[in-house]
Amino acid sequence: MNHRINFMSSKKSAEEKLYLTGYIDVPADRLDAVTEALPLHIELTLAEPGCISFEIEPSNSVPGRFMVSEVFKNQAAFEAHQIRNRSSAWFKVTEGIPRNFSIKTGEDNPS
Repeated sequence: MNHRINFMSSKKSAEEKLYLTGYIDVPADRLDAVTEALPLHIELTLAEPGCISFEIEPSNSVPGRFMVSEVFKNQAAFEAHQIRNRSSAWFKVTEGIPRNFSIKTGEDNPS
C-alpha cells in the first residue's frame, strides 16, 4: 500500500484525542466507485462511539483528491475505527489508493 502517515504526539497518553488530517488521491478510473461508497463510510464512522468528527470533502484544486479530517476520542477509538474499516466496502473500494495522512494527539486541535 502507498500510505504516508506521520505520527506526532504531545504526550504518551491513551486518553488524548487523536487528530488525523490529510488527503487521499483517487485515480480517475476509480472515482465513481469511491464517490458512491463515501456516504455510507461517513455514516458508519460517525456512528462509532469514539468518533468526535469525520469529514471527507473533494479538493477544490486537485481533481480526484479528497481532503480528510478525523477526530477520535482517543487512540483506542481510532484503533476500533481501523478494525471496523478493514471489513468495510470502503476498504475494498479504496484498497491500494495512495493516502497522505498526519496523525497528532493532544487535548486541543493541534492544527
